[in-house]
Amino acid sequence: MIEHFFTCPYCWETISMLIDVSIRNQEYIEDCEVCCNPIKVQAVSNSLELTEFEAKSME
Repeated sequence: MIEHFFTCPYCWETISMLIDVSIRNQEYIEDCEVCCNPIKVQAVSNSLELTEFEAKSME
């Protein structure tokens, strides 16, 4: 697991998320810990580190 910091696409606050890098391709919905809006998260890893990350609004 690694901690990844990114900007919420709704409220623009910096938030953090724990990502399991043992899973190569991930896509899921996570609520912002500040404004509670749903964020579509896509993450790609190579088992050691995060290689791609995208957080988009659901709109």
